[in-house]
Amino acid sequence: MPTWRSIWLLIAAVLLCASSAEAQQEAPGAIRGRVYNRDFEMVLAGATITVVEAERTATSGAQGDFLIRDLPPGQYTVIVSASGFVSQVPPKVLVSPGGVYDLGTIELAADFTELEEFVAQDLLQMDTGTEAGLLQLRIESPSLIDSISSDLMSKAGASDAAGALKLVPGATVKDGKSAVIRGLPDRYVSSQMNGVRLPTADEDKRAVELDQFPSAVIENIQVSKTFTPDQQGDASGGAVDIRLKGLPDEFFFEFKSQIGFNSQTTGNDEFLTYRGGGVGFWDDGAERRAEQENGTNWDGAVGVSRGSASADHKWSAAFGGSHEFSNGVRFGGLLNFFYERDNSYYDNGIDDSYWVEEPGEGLVPKLGQRDGANTYKTQLLDVSRGSQEMQWGTLATFGVEWEDHQLGLVYLSTQTTEDTATLAEDTRGKEYFFPGYDPGDPTTPGHEEPDAAPYLRLETLEYTERNVTTLQLNGRHTFTDDGFGPFGRPEFDWTLADSSASMNQPDKRQFGSVWFGDRIAGGLLIDSNFRQYKPDANFTLGNLQRIFKRIDETSSQYFFNLKLPFQQWSGLDSYLKFGVFDDEVKRKYRQESYSNFTDPNNFFNGDWDEFWSEAWGTEDHIITEALVDVDYDGDLDVSATYMMANMPLHERLTMVTGVRFEKTNIDVVLDPEEEAKWFKPGFPGLIELNPGDGDASISDNATLPSLTFIWDATDTFTVRTAFARTIARPTFKELTPVLQQEFLGGPIFIGDPRTGLSSLENYDLRLDYTPYPGGLVSASYFIKDIKDPIEYVQRAQPFDYTTPVNYPEGELSGYELEFRQDLGYWTESLEGFSMGANATFINSNVDLPQDEIDEFADVEVDLRDRDMTAAPEHLYNVFLTYDVPASGTQLALFYTMQGDTLVEGAGIADGNFIPSVYAKSYDTLNFSLTQPFGQYVRLRFQAKNLTDPEIDTVYRAKEIGGDVTKTRFTAGVDYSIALTVRIPF
Repeated sequence: MPTWRSIWLLIAAVLLCASSAEAQQEAPGAIRGRVYNRDFEMVLAGATITVVEAERTATSGAQGDFLIRDLPPGQYTVIVSASGFVSQVPPKVLVSPGGVYDLGTIELAADFTELEEFVAQDLLQMDTGTEAGLLQLRIESPSLIDSISSDLMSKAGASDAAGALKLVPGATVKDGKSAVIRGLPDRYVSSQMNGVRLPTADEDKRAVELDQFPSAVIENIQVSKTFTPDQQGDASGGAVDIRLKGLPDEFFFEFKSQIGFNSQTTGNDEFLTYRGGGVGFWDDGAERRAEQENGTNWDGAVGVSRGSASADHKWSAAFGGSHEFSNGVRFGGLLNFFYERDNSYYDNGIDDSYWVEEPGEGLVPKLGQRDGANTYKTQLLDVSRGSQEMQWGTLATFGVEWEDHQLGLVYLSTQTTEDTATLAEDTRGKEYFFPGYDPGDPTTPGHEEPDAAPYLRLETLEYTERNVTTLQLNGRHTFTDDGFGPFGRPEFDWTLADSSASMNQPDKRQFGSVWFGDRIAGGLLIDSNFRQYKPDANFTLGNLQRIFKRIDETSSQYFFNLKLPFQQWSGLDSYLKFGVFDDEVKRKYRQESYSNFTDPNNFFNGDWDEFWSEAWGTEDHIITEALVDVDYDGDLDVSATYMMANMPLHERLTMVTGVRFEKTNIDVVLDPEEEAKWFKPGFPGLIELNPGDGDASISDNATLPSLTFIWDATDTFTVRTAFARTIARPTFKELTPVLQQEFLGGPIFIGDPRTGLSSLENYDLRLDYTPYPGGLVSASYFIKDIKDPIEYVQRAQPFDYTTPVNYPEGELSGYELEFRQDLGYWTESLEGFSMGANATFINSNVDLPQDEIDEFADVEVDLRDRDMTAAPEHLYNVFLTYDVPASGTQLALFYTMQGDTLVEGAGIADGNFIPSVYAKSYDTLNFSLTQPFGQYVRLRFQAKNLTDPEIDTVYRAKEIGGDVTKTRFTAGVDYSIALTVRIPF
């Protein structure tokens, strides 16, 4: 855990950087740039560049370039003008000691009205699609903000919001979909799109699935790491806001096309799929899945097969523009359509289950379905998985602006379809207990004990469609100050949103078989054969399960904000802000299961390399409905009001404070089928689930204060401190005692209706040093004190499963370091090079409840606290980019590393100790090369995941010594070539 000594050392280091830079203030600087004729797309010679404060002028040369030297350090107003053109005023031109401020290319548009020279007045307008604009937003924001621009996303090869978020300091992504900020997972993070909290059909969490938003529609991603009252109350780790592209300034048409290859997937004839599997061009797989009459034989696929995967590819088309009419009304729109197909495959995965049977000894394979000394099964699985994914969608944005009013309409629909085939086989269990076992030789050890760790084969076929649709209407208005007393012109903004999400999983198939090799009994040879395998959780069903699941979630949301500007006692600009918020979420969870109960055809003669699933359709297996499913309806209503003030106490010290009053109502009503069972908390086994049993209801009223101080110590050095109180809510899944299992034999989750809310107290300190525009040195320290944190624990009753528990308390702390530099600022020899790096170090801890402490003590394990789940020990990001001005070539290198992360806490099963499971540290390296051809065409090559690390989870505890691998796989290296054509008109 970082100590206060380390914090002061951190502060001293940043102050030293500031003082060393200030010592150079006597050295003069310069301003350079290039002037371009926007209409004729050519350089503009003879333009006049005026530095107002220095009373200096210059003229652009034959190539449109200019350089103004010997300028004292400071901020200047620069006017770029030419006869017959609309002048431009670049915002906030800061000349640093000995530095050269590069204005880049300044485009002048023709002034056909021949009126007096016009100078742009909005000096604070920021282009939030670039890193420079987002850095400016970071400095001016009342909260601690980190961002990633569409420009940097493109260079990094991030294909969607999930990939882009990993570039933000302290941010990572769980399960490839949901945001984790500063080690706090989705329940502590408010994920939004254009400020709107979207619904999700993810059965595991209430978090926007970031992989559903392709980079083609994203302007930037902003992460606010401190809570202010105008944010939603569960923004404890942060508020992730995906800002979509808005109205373009000019009319354009853009087309992008990309083809990709994966080292493990493309061209591999052993790609895992199944008969009738795959995704259609427009995700029509659900319609293609054959229906079966209840009580008849199923002759469709129940197991995997081999095939090949096509090359990955994607394309998008966008058209948009805006026009200003003579009366000053500006109207515009943007249409964007995107399409993508992606494949992934690995055949080197493992998924092993171990435990400690004797205290003081190491791990041994976990035994299941034990019946005597020589009847048991292990789960040391070798895993292969093939996945095909298709995504398409549409973004439509329309807007109108006049005088002090803006109206906008946004429509976004994304459809994601994924078809996954999983093959998991256990042959290592037999070899562990019977060294020298040979499945083809009945005289070798282990054949005389056929029921001891027999071979297992588990096959899962999973087709899933996900859809998110949102329609948002928003407005922003500035009124006259008449009748508002001491206040200036009030600003009012509002948003109305109607959104929906769905997950359709038609006919998920799970097939299990156990294999017994040849053996000699009574002098006779008994041939090898397969028999039914039923995992503990599915003992009432057959060895084939067909599950039809659908989740529909809707959200109706609105919020209004009123901002009243005023001047405090010293005449400094301040404001009061008030608002209301309401979000009504409704979820429907429906599931129907079918299986081969009491199937008389319960064995198949064959060797291990034969698959019973291939012959299944030719046999007679009656499939009937299992009346054990539990549906539920969930309601989540969140309403809030807030008030806050942003007021300077001094010209260099600003206070931002306020309070949010937020009300939460959560209701879950179960609808069990007639034979449904459940695990009532505190009861030793399964009992009948009747209507009304297991329902959950939560009502909470929270008062959430916030206090932030912003000290501009110098023009380049800013200190921020913040305190806030926030909450975290359980998800529908965590409140619902429904058995959920990803694949046959996989981990099982069961919710608990007793799960309650968590509350957090958040403390933050940030130091920002911006020596010049685009340059940044930053350090942050944070503490999160959590009361009643929701953690996952392992239980055994009568089989192993995971369930949520409110632990007494927890704490998460850490610090972040960030560095961004234009290396050309320091020396001309490095002109065009930019470098950035950030590091986050996290320490977390939760206290175990007394009943768990006692359970561990019973197996001689002294465990009173542990790390928080999903909190990595560290996160590193480093990037280096090089822009070649002469050719327009761009090269970019991005390196990321995620440290060890607790996945699942330790538990007890059958009186045996199961250690904690950690995801081990791994890194990735991405490279991109972009080359423009003329004004309209750009070609890009990308190589992603060049390190291709083994992605491992391990068992870890002091009682077992070193780490023992639980799961492992690799993802392969991705290569792609993309062509972009953009035509302005």
